[in-house]
Amino acid sequence: MSIPSARKVVVTGIGLALPGVATYGDLLGPLPGEGGFDPATGLSGREMRHKDRASRLALRAAEFALHDAGLTDDDARFTGAADSTAVVVSTNLGNADSVCAATDTIAREGVRGLSPLGLPQTSSNVIAGWAAIRYGLRGPNLTVCNGVTSGLDALAWARTLIVTGRAEAAVVVGVEPANDVTAKLLGEQSTDAAVAVVLEPADSAACRGARPRATIAGYARARDLAAALTCAGATEEKSVGLWLGDEVGTWAGQLPAATRRIDLEAQLGPLSGALGVLQCAAGVAHFEGGAIGNVLAAAGGPHHDAVAALLLTP
Repeated sequence: MSIPSARKVVVTGIGLALPGVATYGDLLGPLPGEGGFDPATGLSGREMRHKDRASRLALRAAEFALHDAGLTDDDARFTGAADSTAVVVSTNLGNADSVCAATDTIAREGVRGLSPLGLPQTSSNVIAGWAAIRYGLRGPNLTVCNGVTSGLDALAWARTLIVTGRAEAAVVVGVEPANDVTAKLLGEQSTDAAVAVVLEPADSAACRGARPRATIAGYARARDLAAALTCAGATEEKSVGLWLGDEVGTWAGQLPAATRRIDLEAQLGPLSGALGVLQCAAGVAHFEGGAIGNVLAAAGGPHHDAVAALLLTP
């Protein structure tokens, strides 16, 4: 999915709702371990009522990202092209707790025991729906639940929507909540993590005076890492300054010795659907810190059904 002749798609805003991480620059490590987003206070308020935890985390991250991109006014109202702004969410376990709670209620009390206010939370697209409702976004609206590659896949879908003219901008959210259900499914303590990225065509961003943070230059999903990286446009001619992934496999010999390597899950714990979008945020931090070289993000591997790779350039 490297499309040289198509419109360039750039990152113009980033927002985090991640405990212990104050800014996306912290993702480059070492992590401060304290400060940053506080779920106890950040997930409260009138607009957070009757929503599952993942939706509340996602709304906060989207709020910060849209503000960062200069797309909201002083009252946090969306100022962009609402009719053509997409919402793409990546989550694998986001509303699993709501689904389990509903099935437990049916088992105990039958369907009459279900609350009309709680039932919408069982929809797999509820998080994307809440984000669209909050900001009046009427463009394409979808959720990617695709395992460990889900976050990178969501970024690719958002980019495709823009390149093909289906949307003029996109809010991409990667979110996973920490609760008893997700911990049981994962077999380990889960991580509260939400990150939102605003994508726009480079020409549109320039017209409104927005500052592009990074360009999504290529993406691919393949059976193995080497094929994914090649198809994404990673070549020896394009220097790599930052590698984001848990392994480099047979492609390791092609990375310069000076390439920085960061495994976000080793630092933050299980991230699932939030991983790829967080990798994008870390890539932007790499560029804004003045580092040289492109950014390669990868997720998946031999123990998964595929590998996804994303190439970011300044």
